Amino acid sequence: MSAVAKVALVLVPTGMLGAGIQRAHVLRGIELGAHAIALDAGSTDSGPSYLARGVSKMNRESVKRDLEILMSAALTANIPLLVGTCGTCGTDAMVNWTRDIALEVASDLKVTPKIACLYSEQRASELVKRNRAGQVSPLPPLGAIDDAVLESCTHIVALMGPEPYVTALRSGAQIILGGRTTDTAVLAAMPLLMGADPAAAWHAAKVAECGGQCTVNPRQGGVLMRVDQQGFEIEPLDSDNRATPESVSAHMLYESSDPQRLTEPGGVLDVSNATYMQINERVTRVTGSVWEPMPYTMKLEGARAGYFQTIMIMGIEDPEVLANLDAFHDTLHRGLVKRIEATFDTTAVFFDVSLRFYGWNGTSGRPVPVGTAPPRDVGVMFVVTAPTQELANQMAKACNPHFFHMPLHLNKELPSYAFPFTPAEIPRGQVYEFLLNHVVHTRDGHELVRVDWFETAIPPESASHG
Repeated sequence: MSAVAKVALVLVPTGMLGAGIQRAHVLRGIELGAHAIALDAGSTDSGPSYLARGVSKMNRESVKRDLEILMSAALTANIPLLVGTCGTCGTDAMVNWTRDIALEVASDLKVTPKIACLYSEQRASELVKRNRAGQVSPLPPLGAIDDAVLESCTHIVALMGPEPYVTALRSGAQIILGGRTTDTAVLAAMPLLMGADPAAAWHAAKVAECGGQCTVNPRQGGVLMRVDQQGFEIEPLDSDNRATPESVSAHMLYESSDPQRLTEPGGVLDVSNATYMQINERVTRVTGSVWEPMPYTMKLEGARAGYFQTIMIMGIEDPEVLANLDAFHDTLHRGLVKRIEATFDTTAVFFDVSLRFYGWNGTSGRPVPVGTAPPRDVGVMFVVTAPTQELANQMAKACNPHFFHMPLHLNKELPSYAFPFTPAEIPRGQVYEFLLNHVVHTRDGHELVRVDWFETAIPPESASHG
């Protein structure tokens, strides 16, 4: 593979492995000359549960289906397949989980691809040492991290840059399965290897990270990114879809605190002077991005399990209550808290009760503007949090009569609100939380990454990797 190429073409079939891929779109990208297929498989969008538990959000069947399409096409075309943040959270176990599915697909296809597995899960004990040496820095709004917090995390991952992927490609990997990686790094790796402009590679990767999200019709397949020495182009894989300057530039707003500057491992992408131009009906070209190198850091993500929750749900159509929802919320919440305090020894036990009025302010939690018309009905979710599931369950049971029969005015007859399930109390399990918003300083992109190679179609015994 040439170290310098005029154009690097990367096929991005979807924003997440397992979300669904159309074989025709993948074959179209290969017909257009793709040098690699690259995509993300992870996210923190769905909260800390997946990292804390070290499991995948996507089901195995969907991941296998997508891998079958991608591996078949990539191996037939003799181009590499790169997958970042395997198994949603990118822990070592989830890299191995994805590897075993890939090896199962390889067995079905009767092929033995050369697979590189990149691991970026970190030991808390090692990070404690680095923290004490001043090599862990907080990101706003957090402050310095305490050793006990690091040690309380059930899983910690460091977000990889493109360097381990580039090295694996140079070593002949046909399939690369990565642990936690920035969404952009897995897409930028091939263009960077082929000598494309770094700013263009990073910017193209940012735009294409969610597949067709940067197109006019996001549900109509992925995209092909063409990256060269001056800029890049985005072309949808579906012939009826379009990428416009608006749809392409808008993706810099996605998950970005600053739409002009994006911090990545080893540098900052500055797009403040970028130019977006429609070069034909379906393709947009971008030039003018700038890459600013900086000392190498890797963002840390850590999570743990906490207390337990039980929920109850009801619906309200009472016109008088609906016309006074804020007052009803306060009355109901006070009554539920008093009920728990009167029933349990809360002086020695933490608990929390929250009420979420969906159809009013249950999503945002913000006050509703004065003068807003009452809704036709609302759904109310009761949530109690306690140190054990049994205690949360018992607190919900104690609150049950008050929750479903609390009048707006206490001197009124008791109402009955609608409840969809019986038993009404629904154990939700443990509550999970993210603990880290920090970076670890490293020599380069390889220091905290480990690599294993596999060339067999028979899944090996799962190994433990830090």
